[in-house]
Amino acid sequence: MINKQLITNRFLKYVVIDTTSDPENPAFPSTEKQWNLAKLLKNELLEIGLEDVYLDENCYLMATLPSNLSFQVPTIGFISHIDTSPDFSGTNVHPKIIENYQGNDIILNETEKIKLSSDYFEEIKQYIGKTIITTDGTTLLGADDKAGVTEIVTAIEYLVNHPEIKHGKIRICFTPDEEVGKGAHLFNVEKFDAEWAYTMDGSQIGELEYENFNAASAKIIIKGKSVHPGYAKGKMINSILIANDFISSLPTNEVPEKTTGYEGFFHLHDIKGDIEETVLEYIIRDHDFDKFEERKYLLQKIAFDINQKYENDCVFVTLKNQYFNMKKMISPVMHIVDIAEEVMKDLGIEPLIKPIRGGTDGSQLSFKGLPCPNIFAGGHNFHGRFEYIPVESMMKATEVIIGIAKKVAEKYA
Repeated sequence: MINKQLITNRFLKYVVIDTTSDPENPAFPSTEKQWNLAKLLKNELLEIGLEDVYLDENCYLMATLPSNLSFQVPTIGFISHIDTSPDFSGTNVHPKIIENYQGNDIILNETEKIKLSSDYFEEIKQYIGKTIITTDGTTLLGADDKAGVTEIVTAIEYLVNHPEIKHGKIRICFTPDEEVGKGAHLFNVEKFDAEWAYTMDGSQIGELEYENFNAASAKIIIKGKSVHPGYAKGKMINSILIANDFISSLPTNEVPEKTTGYEGFFHLHDIKGDIEETVLEYIIRDHDFDKFEERKYLLQKIAFDINQKYENDCVFVTLKNQYFNMKKMISPVMHIVDIAEEVMKDLGIEPLIKPIRGGTDGSQLSFKGLPCPNIFAGGHNFHGRFEYIPVESMMKATEVIIGIAKKVAEKYA
């Protein structure tokens, strides 16, 4: 149903456009280069024939596919983000295409001796016989979430070109800055005017998610005193050693590399310091809200205990909530998940309903009044040099979008 070459070409066109976001810049968008893809997409949507195509001053692009029904059905939406992660370079992306993949290691870069190991990343073997798009080993690919963008544009274009497929009003939006946690901050839910939506921002084929982490960040500032080491007894306070005490006081097994499923964690992702000051930056994650609150309390308790030990206020903790588990908002409207699950089964896709070990725009949007489960976009190994995506997975995701549009029309006929 979906033209393989068309969707491949569209994806390749998008991923070579650098749209890396910047966590240090409070502006919207956080990088000017995100406008390059947003403006290209605006023109494409106008050429396809969509209505209400609007790119606002904050780089949110919305558009409408009007209903072709003679009766009212709920307006639904599809959402993806245009930025890519600042965790790894998204500049000068050079995708590689592997036709008829045979389960072997893929040499990404002969010069740098970088390979995508099929033993280490063994899930790639499920795509034997498929067409795989990889990086060249020096950048990320950007399938997170340009695959989602590709799928939405392709699905909407297909519906425009096949008016015999009946559907209600469909709204789409492409957001900036999802990768730095701001993608939903300035999303105008009232203007979007949909009863519910789906983010196309999951990973492997079949993923369907309506649970995600509760999330917070923690900044721990540790103050010390620098004194000449030859005369330091009873005077020096080494903030680096106190930082080590702090780190050692946390559960050693509750870290990302030792947890899975519903297990939460503390993730130390940045540390800078000297004798006078050390700064630790953590993210805190847990699906269970009570356990999430306990994790935040534990950080404060450790700080209190260390301050008592040194008889000095030398450890300061600043906590900031980032997003919450959207299950709370989606559970009352589970039919929207059921519709996506039915469509996947109709298409011969095994639904993989599981919690997201992360967050999407959908988690924040759900709390803003737009229930928004997450559907697979098809990629693997996001945010790094080993990222890849099977073209056939993008084709299936596109069919899911079309199928949901049809299913909603049928259920509300």
